[in-house]
Amino acid sequence: MNTFDFLTPDRLKKPRNHGITMMLDKGMGLMAAEDLLEISGEYVDFAKFGWGTILLHDKYLIKDKIDIYLSYNVNPYPGGTLFEIAYLNNKFYEFLDEADRLGFNTIEISDGSTNIQMEERGKIISQIKDHGFYVITEVGKKDPKEDVRFTPAERAELVNFDLDAGADKVLIEARESGKNVGIFDEKGNVKEDEVEIIIKNTDVKNLIWETPQKNQQVYFILKFGPNVNLGNIPPEEITALETMRRGLRGDTLGKVNLE
Repeated sequence: MNTFDFLTPDRLKKPRNHGITMMLDKGMGLMAAEDLLEISGEYVDFAKFGWGTILLHDKYLIKDKIDIYLSYNVNPYPGGTLFEIAYLNNKFYEFLDEADRLGFNTIEISDGSTNIQMEERGKIISQIKDHGFYVITEVGKKDPKEDVRFTPAERAELVNFDLDAGADKVLIEARESGKNVGIFDEKGNVKEDEVEIIIKNTDVKNLIWETPQKNQQVYFILKFGPNVNLGNIPPEEITALETMRRGLRGDTLGKVNLE
C-alpha cells in the first residue's frame, strides 16, 4: 500500500499493452538498477540497454541485470544500434542466439545509422518473430540531415509497414537528446503539425514516442491521455513521469482522466 493511497488515482497495471514507459539504461550498475526498480519498478515496462553500451560490460553482469529486470516484470532489450552493428558484420543469427542466451525476450530493429531496404526489413522482422521475440522497431535516422528527408506521411507509412510485417510496437526516433530529430525541432519543441499527420495515418496505441524531455512528456500526456506510450525516459525521471501520468504534478494536475 502506498502512502496517501486514498489520494492516488489508479492506472493500468502491468503487463500493459499501452500506457508503456520505456526507460533508457546507459550502463547502470546492478545495485543502482535494483534500487530503482524496488521503488519504481511498477512504473517501468521496458528497459533499453542504450545503443552498444552492453558490449563494454561483462557478460555475466549483464545477464544478472537482465534477470533483475525480469524479476520486476520489466522487459529489457538491446538497443537498435547493437542490431545494426551485428547486421553490418553479417552476424544477425549470432546476435539472436546471444540475445536468447542472455535472457532477452525483446529485440529492437532499426536502421538509424544504416540503410536497410524495405523488403529486407520486413524479412528481418518476420525472422525475429519466428524466433519467439517481442519486436520493437524504430522509425527515423540518427543524423538530422538524413532524418529530415522523411516526411511525416513517410514515417507513418514505415510504421504501418513494420506492424504489417509483425512488429509489436514502433518507436518514433528522438535519440537521447530529443532535439533536432524526428518530431522535435532543434530546441526540443514538438512539431505539432507533423504529429497530426502521423496519428492521422496510424494507430497511436502501436507507437512509442521517444520523449526524453519533460516538456515533451507533458505534451503527449495532455494530448493522448495518461496511457500514451513514452520512451527514452532517464532512470531518474521514472517516478516524476508517473506523477504526470496520474495528475500528481502541477503540469497535469486536473488535466488528465484515468478512466
